[in-house]
Amino acid sequence: MNMMLQYLDGAIIAGLIAVAFVLYHALRRDRRKPPEAAGGWPLIGHLPILGASGQPHVTLGDLADKYGPIFCIRIGIRKAVVVSSWEVAKECFTTHDVIVSSRPRFTAAKILGYDYANFSFSPYGSFWREMRKIAASELLSTRRFEIFGHIRDAEVHSSLKEVYKLWANKRDDSGTVPMEMKRWFGDTNLNVILRMITGKRCSGEDVDEEEVRRWRDVFREFFRLTGLVVLGDALPFLGWLDFGGYVKEMKKTAKEMDKIMCQWLEENRQKRASGVLKTEQDFIDVMLSVVHCADLGGYDADTVIKATCSVIMAGATDTTAVTMTWGLSLLLNHRDVLKKVQDELDAKVGKDRLVSETDINKLEYLQAVVKETLRLYPAGPLSGPREFTEDCTLGGYHIEAGTRLILNLWKLQRDQRVWSEASEFRPERFMGTHKEVDVKGQHFELIPFGAGRRACPGIAFGLQMTHLALAGLLQAFDVTTPSDAAVDMSATFGLTHIKTDPLQVLFSPRLSPSLFR
Repeated sequence: MNMMLQYLDGAIIAGLIAVAFVLYHALRRDRRKPPEAAGGWPLIGHLPILGASGQPHVTLGDLADKYGPIFCIRIGIRKAVVVSSWEVAKECFTTHDVIVSSRPRFTAAKILGYDYANFSFSPYGSFWREMRKIAASELLSTRRFEIFGHIRDAEVHSSLKEVYKLWANKRDDSGTVPMEMKRWFGDTNLNVILRMITGKRCSGEDVDEEEVRRWRDVFREFFRLTGLVVLGDALPFLGWLDFGGYVKEMKKTAKEMDKIMCQWLEENRQKRASGVLKTEQDFIDVMLSVVHCADLGGYDADTVIKATCSVIMAGATDTTAVTMTWGLSLLLNHRDVLKKVQDELDAKVGKDRLVSETDINKLEYLQAVVKETLRLYPAGPLSGPREFTEDCTLGGYHIEAGTRLILNLWKLQRDQRVWSEASEFRPERFMGTHKEVDVKGQHFELIPFGAGRRACPGIAFGLQMTHLALAGLLQAFDVTTPSDAAVDMSATFGLTHIKTDPLQVLFSPRLSPSLFR
């Protein structure tokens, strides 16, 4: 009996040792950290290799080929995890969505974002939730989107008529007229979003062109500057040293932007005080009505209104125009696809009227072209920076709280396991094998607008404007490049991914002149 008890005691002890051994190695495995990319320097980390090519998403994509879909880099003294696969992205925005829904604090967000009152830059918390709710339910809701549908139609049609007028007055012997497209796309978007936010237009007989140029330049600078890495963000102890003069530029742009927003806000208040009735409420009207009932997190109402309207303004103008420019560039380099788009427009819309928003759902091939554009050239190839607020396990690796998250959309959306001929422009894939894949954050192999609770709230606006502007342009005009040359697809990187060279296009009308009067 005693021998049996001794045997059992020994078995129990051995079992406990085995369990402890398994738990120890399981815990060690759970604490395994992502591999760190080689090439990091003391103190400054991987900043030199990220800035060397001017294409950090491409550099990080090459590193992903070497280290896998999740690896670590250092941006100065800050650790960052780079995610390049849809499986790990899905884990981020489902299992760990709350943990990765905060923004890190950085210089551009503080200076240009009204000290983080701009909800796009604000950390995750009660203020962000409140402002996101207002944006989603009051400003960018389906109902509000439908109310402003006639504005989008009217402004796109007006822009097309201006192109026709330019052609009628300045066409050359070949019957074409040149135009720079990034400017045209930007102005069309600017007109739409200006009317939605303030009721103003940026073109027309009563418009001060110098003032409009100022607006355009300020919001373009906003996006350029928010994409820069300031020395103090990477090395806080050198924050006093404005290397490159970027902080000075940010302060100047922030001051100009605030002047514009103050002017619009004051004009709106004066109209309300005078009893002038508007046919429809713009965004500033809505904000003035709802913001006083909201939890403003210690900010004053005017600051919140200016911060919210400025980020919607900048985002809607710049990122959408960038996508339109890439889309047209791809079509000009694939004339067979361009012809298919125009054939679809002729068949589904006809040539006796200009295309409108109600036609877009019928234009399946055009929608496929836009999806493929967003797959290959997302406006932001590296999604907005996020920060882990708790320790967690991601992709089998232990991630510490405070680590930055960089999602390489450019690499993720060119995954050869998902997309055949992944680097090729093939819109037909969205008519067949990937027909059900959308871009709204539910299919993680294609998330150009991000995913999870921090996904871009302006998805509907961006998609509809891109579809409508491209449809209108290609229905109304035949387009080509000077000497039928291929479009240079090289790009520069900031917060958005823009073409290095302007997109010059030659136009000639393909519809009756009566439609442009």
